[in-house]
Amino acid sequence: MLVPSRRRLRIEVWIVLGLSLGQSAVYSVVQLLDKMTRAPLAQGTSTLNRSQSTREYFDLTYQLLDIIFALVPVLLVIYFMSEQRLTKAGAGYDTGSAFRKLGFNFARPGRDLLQGLGLAAMIGVPSLGLYAAGRALGITTAIIPSALDAYWWTVPVLILSAMRHAIVEEVIVVGYLLDRFGKFGWSTPLAIFASSMLRGSYHLYQGFGPFIGNAVMGVVFAWIYTKTRRVMPLVIAHALLDIVAFVGFSLFGKAVGLG
Repeated sequence: MLVPSRRRLRIEVWIVLGLSLGQSAVYSVVQLLDKMTRAPLAQGTSTLNRSQSTREYFDLTYQLLDIIFALVPVLLVIYFMSEQRLTKAGAGYDTGSAFRKLGFNFARPGRDLLQGLGLAAMIGVPSLGLYAAGRALGITTAIIPSALDAYWWTVPVLILSAMRHAIVEEVIVVGYLLDRFGKFGWSTPLAIFASSMLRGSYHLYQGFGPFIGNAVMGVVFAWIYTKTRRVMPLVIAHALLDIVAFVGFSLFGKAVGLG
């Protein structure tokens, strides 16, 4: 098996984060500063799914393109984590499955679904309470999970958007980074801390309440991953949380603050 050096792995991690959630974290900090210097955070708003065109089918096209291209860094991670091994003949390479290594497959669908449902319930209710507390304390913006116009495709696109967020965040922030941090020689607590701080940081544009809530969620998810080595239950839980928030707001108009 070809084993890359730690220096190469660090460069790899910076590239992945620069193309995905590390970039989001930088923008999030700038957006937070922008909001704080305009008005108190309690008066600010954060919109998660925006309309990108007043023309229905162009808006649909933009939404789908955003979802597709947001998943490209996940493909990059899968590529980087695919192990190359010499074949028995020594003439070429075969590829170890990154999906299996991450636990991002359908090897145990029933168990993953049950764990995902349990995690969603465990995280969802406290998140609503934290959002309400953050609003009361003035440290959280009003969160608008969806500002899409009401078209026939709105709900399916919101579901796809939720799945996109779940896959990108859990595969990269938990599965990929914990693997790479381990190869850096980091301890498990340090790796979990770094992963959870990154998760919190790219939610800072929503205020300090969502930063805290998502960081805590990150600790829970990363700790569970170290025990199960399966990212699929985390993806299911995250997708369910976002589907409830996005679609629920779109249908019923209640602002909820789930990451």
